[in-house]
Amino acid sequence: MRTASAAYQQVAAAIREAILSGEYEPGAPLIDVRHGKDSYVRSTGQPVVSLARHVGRTSAGQFVLHGVTAWQQTEEPNTYRTHAAETTAHLLEVQTEEALLGCDRPLIDPTTGTRAMHRTLIPFVTADAVPGLAEAPDAEPARLYEMLSKAGHELWWSETVRARMPLPDERTALRLPDATPVLHLSRVTCGTDAQALILEELRIGADRAELAYRITADKEPARRTRA
Repeated sequence: MRTASAAYQQVAAAIREAILSGEYEPGAPLIDVRHGKDSYVRSTGQPVVSLARHVGRTSAGQFVLHGVTAWQQTEEPNTYRTHAAETTAHLLEVQTEEALLGCDRPLIDPTTGTRAMHRTLIPFVTADAVPGLAEAPDAEPARLYEMLSKAGHELWWSETVRARMPLPDERTALRLPDATPVLHLSRVTCGTDAQALILEELRIGADRAELAYRITADKEPARRTRA
Protein backbone atom coordinates (compact mmCIF):
# COMPACT_ATOMS: atom_id res chain seq x y z
CA MET A 1 0.00 0.00 0.00
CA ARG A 2 2.79 2.36 0.86
CA THR A 3 4.56 1.49 -2.40
CA ALA A 4 1.45 2.27 -4.49
CA SER A 5 0.95 5.55 -2.66
CA ALA A 6 4.57 6.53 -3.16
CA ALA A 7 4.40 5.69 -6.88
CA TYR A 8 1.22 7.78 -7.29
CA GLN A 9 2.85 10.70 -5.53
CA GLN A 10 5.90 10.41 -7.76
CA VAL A 11 3.75 10.47 -10.90
CA ALA A 12 1.76 13.45 -9.59
CA ALA A 13 4.96 15.29 -8.72
CA ALA A 14 6.41 14.63 -12.18
CA ILE A 15 3.25 15.92 -13.91
CA ARG A 16 3.14 18.96 -11.62
CA GLU A 17 6.78 19.77 -12.43
CA ALA A 18 6.12 19.45 -16.17
CA ILE A 19 3.17 21.87 -15.94
CA LEU A 20 5.08 24.42 -13.87
CA SER A 21 8.06 24.26 -16.22
CA GLY A 22 5.82 25.03 -19.20
CA GLU A 23 6.14 21.64 -20.87
CA TYR A 24 2.35 21.39 -20.72
CA GLU A 25 0.45 24.63 -21.42
CA PRO A 26 -3.11 25.42 -20.22
CA GLY A 27 -5.58 23.63 -22.49
CA ALA A 28 -3.02 21.14 -23.80
CA PRO A 29 -3.83 17.38 -23.80
CA LEU A 30 -2.24 15.78 -20.72
CA ILE A 31 -2.67 11.98 -20.94
CA ASP A 32 -4.77 9.47 -22.82
CA VAL A 33 -7.92 8.47 -20.95
CA ARG A 34 -10.29 5.70 -21.97
CA HIS A 35 -14.06 6.04 -22.43
CA GLY A 36 -13.57 8.63 -25.16
CA LYS A 37 -12.48 11.57 -22.99
CA ASP A 38 -9.19 13.41 -22.49
CA SER A 39 -7.57 15.10 -19.54
CA TYR A 40 -6.41 18.70 -19.95
CA VAL A 41 -4.14 21.04 -18.03
CA ARG A 42 -6.17 23.59 -16.13
CA SER A 43 -5.21 27.25 -16.23
CA THR A 44 -3.61 28.65 -13.09
CA GLY A 45 -5.83 31.73 -13.42
CA GLN A 46 -2.80 33.96 -13.77
CA PRO A 47 -2.55 36.13 -16.93
CA VAL A 48 0.43 35.47 -19.15
CA VAL A 49 0.84 39.08 -20.33
CA SER A 50 0.97 42.27 -18.28
CA LEU A 51 0.33 45.43 -20.31
CA ALA A 52 1.77 48.67 -18.96
CA ARG A 53 -0.56 51.40 -20.19
CA HIS A 54 1.38 54.59 -19.43
CA VAL A 55 2.95 56.88 -22.01
CA GLY A 56 6.44 58.33 -21.53
CA ARG A 57 8.80 60.70 -23.30
CA THR A 58 12.53 60.46 -23.81
CA SER A 59 14.98 63.27 -23.06
CA ALA A 60 14.81 64.08 -26.78
CA GLY A 61 11.05 64.53 -26.57
CA GLN A 62 10.06 61.31 -28.37
CA PHE A 63 6.96 59.48 -27.15
CA VAL A 64 7.33 55.95 -25.76
CA LEU A 65 4.49 53.50 -25.23
CA HIS A 66 5.46 51.17 -22.42
CA GLY A 67 4.45 47.54 -22.53
CA VAL A 68 4.02 47.18 -26.31
CA THR A 69 7.54 47.48 -27.71
CA ALA A 70 7.92 43.70 -28.06
CA TRP A 71 4.62 43.15 -29.88
CA GLN A 72 4.79 42.32 -33.58
CA GLN A 73 2.33 42.78 -36.44
CA THR A 74 0.97 39.53 -37.86
CA GLU A 75 0.09 41.26 -41.14
CA GLU A 76 0.20 44.68 -42.78
CA PRO A 77 -2.07 47.36 -41.25
CA ASN A 78 -5.42 47.81 -42.98
CA THR A 79 -6.41 51.45 -43.55
CA TYR A 80 -9.89 52.54 -44.58
CA ARG A 81 -12.54 55.24 -44.37
CA THR A 82 -15.46 54.78 -42.01
CA HIS A 83 -18.05 56.70 -39.99
CA ALA A 84 -18.45 57.28 -36.28
CA ALA A 85 -20.83 54.88 -34.54
CA GLU A 86 -22.72 56.04 -31.47
CA THR A 87 -20.05 54.82 -29.04
CA THR A 88 -17.06 56.18 -30.96
CA ALA A 89 -18.87 59.47 -31.64
CA HIS A 90 -19.37 59.92 -27.90
CA LEU A 91 -15.70 59.27 -27.12
CA LEU A 92 -14.43 61.53 -29.91
CA GLU A 93 -17.05 64.20 -29.21
CA VAL A 94 -18.22 64.26 -32.84
CA GLN A 95 -21.54 63.69 -34.54
CA THR A 96 -22.71 60.16 -35.32
CA GLU A 97 -21.84 59.21 -38.91
CA GLU A 98 -19.01 61.77 -39.04
CA ALA A 99 -16.23 60.67 -41.41
CA LEU A 100 -13.21 58.94 -39.85
CA LEU A 101 -9.94 57.46 -41.02
CA GLY A 102 -9.42 53.98 -39.62
CA CYS A 103 -6.49 51.60 -39.29
CA ASP A 104 -6.63 48.02 -37.98
CA ARG A 105 -3.43 46.36 -36.83
CA PRO A 106 -3.34 42.68 -35.64
CA LEU A 107 -0.61 42.07 -33.06
CA ILE A 108 1.09 39.13 -31.39
CA ASP A 109 3.40 38.81 -28.41
CA PRO A 110 6.20 36.57 -29.77
CA THR A 111 7.10 35.31 -26.31
CA THR A 112 3.69 34.00 -25.24
CA GLY A 113 1.75 33.85 -28.52
CA THR A 114 -0.91 36.16 -27.09
CA ARG A 115 -2.85 37.99 -29.79
CA ALA A 116 -4.42 41.44 -29.76
CA MET A 117 -6.27 43.73 -32.16
CA HIS A 118 -5.40 47.43 -32.30
CA ARG A 119 -7.54 50.03 -34.04
CA THR A 120 -6.97 53.75 -34.62
CA LEU A 121 -9.81 56.11 -35.54
CA ILE A 122 -9.01 59.66 -36.65
CA PRO A 123 -11.70 62.28 -37.37
CA PHE A 124 -11.21 64.07 -40.67
CA VAL A 125 -11.20 67.38 -38.80
CA THR A 126 -8.11 66.21 -36.88
CA ALA A 127 -6.38 64.81 -39.97
CA ASP A 128 -6.95 68.04 -41.93
CA ALA A 129 -5.56 70.21 -39.13
CA VAL A 130 -2.35 68.23 -38.48
CA PRO A 131 0.37 68.28 -41.17
CA GLY A 132 1.12 64.80 -42.53
CA LEU A 133 -1.58 63.02 -40.53
CA ALA A 134 -4.01 62.45 -43.41
CA GLU A 135 -1.23 60.75 -45.38
CA ALA A 136 -0.18 58.48 -42.51
CA PRO A 137 -3.23 57.09 -40.67
CA ASP A 138 -1.36 53.77 -40.36
CA ALA A 139 1.52 55.30 -38.40
CA GLU A 140 2.41 53.77 -35.04
CA PRO A 141 0.68 55.49 -32.08
CA ALA A 142 3.93 57.08 -30.84
CA ARG A 143 4.42 58.64 -34.28
CA LEU A 144 0.84 59.95 -34.27
CA TYR A 145 1.43 61.54 -30.87
CA GLU A 146 4.56 63.19 -32.25
CA MET A 147 2.65 64.71 -35.17
CA LEU A 148 -0.08 65.99 -32.87
CA SER A 149 2.49 67.47 -30.50
CA LYS A 150 4.34 69.23 -33.33
CA ALA A 151 1.01 70.74 -34.40
CA GLY A 152 0.91 72.56 -31.07
CA HIS A 153 -1.12 70.22 -28.88
CA GLU A 154 -0.17 69.50 -25.29
CA LEU A 155 -1.33 65.91 -25.09
CA TRP A 156 -3.01 63.94 -22.36
CA TRP A 157 -4.94 60.66 -22.43
CA SER A 158 -8.17 59.22 -21.10
CA GLU A 159 -8.75 55.47 -21.08
CA THR A 160 -11.69 53.21 -20.26
CA VAL A 161 -11.75 49.41 -19.99
CA ARG A 162 -14.70 47.05 -20.23
CA ALA A 163 -15.14 43.30 -20.50
CA ARG A 164 -17.60 41.82 -22.99
CA MET A 165 -18.18 38.66 -24.94
CA PRO A 166 -16.36 38.62 -28.29
CA LEU A 167 -17.88 38.93 -31.72
CA PRO A 168 -17.31 35.91 -34.00
CA ASP A 169 -14.50 37.60 -35.95
CA GLU A 170 -12.80 38.68 -32.71
CA ARG A 171 -12.97 35.17 -31.30
CA THR A 172 -11.35 33.81 -34.46
CA ALA A 173 -8.66 36.50 -34.74
CA LEU A 174 -7.73 36.30 -31.05
CA ARG A 175 -8.05 32.49 -30.95
CA LEU A 176 -10.16 32.58 -27.82
CA PRO A 177 -11.41 29.47 -25.99
CA ASP A 178 -15.16 29.01 -25.59
CA ALA A 179 -16.99 31.42 -23.26
CA THR A 180 -13.93 33.69 -22.91
CA PRO A 181 -14.57 37.46 -22.77
CA VAL A 182 -12.37 40.14 -24.28
CA LEU A 183 -10.96 43.22 -22.62
CA HIS A 184 -11.91 46.24 -24.73
CA LEU A 185 -9.71 49.28 -24.07
CA SER A 186 -10.63 52.70 -25.47
CA ARG A 187 -7.93 55.39 -25.28
CA VAL A 188 -8.69 58.97 -26.34
CA THR A 189 -5.80 61.30 -27.08
CA CYS A 190 -6.76 64.84 -26.09
CA GLY A 191 -5.02 68.10 -26.86
CA THR A 192 -5.49 71.83 -26.56
CA ASP A 193 -8.71 72.87 -24.80
CA ALA A 194 -9.34 69.19 -23.95
CA GLN A 195 -10.17 68.51 -27.60
CA ALA A 196 -10.53 64.81 -28.44
CA LEU A 197 -8.11 64.16 -31.31
CA ILE A 198 -7.89 60.42 -31.99
CA LEU A 199 -9.31 57.20 -30.56
CA GLU A 200 -7.41 53.94 -30.10
CA GLU A 201 -9.08 50.62 -29.32
CA LEU A 202 -7.25 47.53 -28.09
CA ARG A 203 -8.95 44.15 -27.79
CA ILE A 204 -7.34 41.17 -26.08
CA GLY A 205 -8.52 37.96 -24.42
CA ALA A 206 -9.40 38.48 -20.76
CA ASP A 207 -7.83 35.12 -19.95
CA ARG A 208 -4.45 36.21 -21.30
CA ALA A 209 -3.77 39.71 -20.03
CA GLU A 210 -3.75 42.03 -17.07
CA LEU A 211 -3.44 45.82 -17.28
CA ALA A 212 -1.00 47.95 -15.31
CA TYR A 213 -1.40 51.71 -14.88
CA ARG A 214 0.80 54.45 -13.50
CA ILE A 215 -1.29 56.83 -11.43
CA THR A 216 -0.15 60.36 -10.63
CA ALA A 217 -1.85 63.10 -8.64
CA ASP A 218 -3.31 65.97 -10.66
CA LYS A 219 -2.47 69.46 -9.52
CA GLU A 220 -5.45 71.17 -8.00
CA PRO A 221 -6.06 74.79 -9.09
CA ALA A 222 -5.00 77.37 -6.56
CA ARG A 223 -7.86 78.61 -4.39
CA ARG A 224 -8.63 82.27 -4.41
CA THR A 225 -8.41 84.01 -1.07
CA ARG A 226 -10.84 86.71 -0.09
CA ALA A 227 -9.44 90.15 0.44
